[in-house]
Amino acid sequence: MIRSFFLDGPAGRLEALLNEGAESAAYAALVCHPHPLYGGTLHNKVVFHTMKALNSFGYPVLRFNFRGAGLSQGEHDHGYGEVDDVRAALDWLDGEFHLPLIFAGFSFGAAVGLRAACPDSRVKAVIGLGIPVVPADERSYDFDFLRECNKPKLLLSGARDQFGPQAKLQEVAAALPEPKKLVLIEGADHFFEGRLREVRETIEAWVRDTLPVA
Repeated sequence: MIRSFFLDGPAGRLEALLNEGAESAAYAALVCHPHPLYGGTLHNKVVFHTMKALNSFGYPVLRFNFRGAGLSQGEHDHGYGEVDDVRAALDWLDGEFHLPLIFAGFSFGAAVGLRAACPDSRVKAVIGLGIPVVPADERSYDFDFLRECNKPKLLLSGARDQFGPQAKLQEVAAALPEPKKLVLIEGADHFFEGRLREVRETIEAWVRDTLPVA
């Protein structure tokens, strides 16, 4: 079942979809979308397949549109206010399910969402897909904060990601504390075109290997 609704965000209502989970769910999950100024919404294919991977374990999975995207109120804030949007979504999930949380974000969604998820004690594991270590817009994202993130981390990118050169991704990953895993899908670009099945399988395998009661 899919539930369509609005949740309260700091800049107004945020359009949201919840893929419901099993009554016995061990976790609830949040998946954040790529850059809204470049067409990113909660319906993005990478976001959808990430949701399907997490939902396959019976976890309820929330997706939402950042401020100014889709039917969400407010205006795009270049990755600053959007961190608070993520906090609002995590608060909603916690209030609704009272379960440990998993965060996943793609591109812009990872760059801003990890800032909210990593220091949040309710979030037990994080997934960053297509982390934009080379900026696509006027803002350069700093991932040094991840060096303080001691929870399990999966970094998943295409080996031909134009916003995530392999050498830079490996440098970022090498500086992170364990537990961590960097996976580069050979031949894949930033949007994992034609390789979305491998994205799902990689996430599912990591969840099974990493999270208790997965």
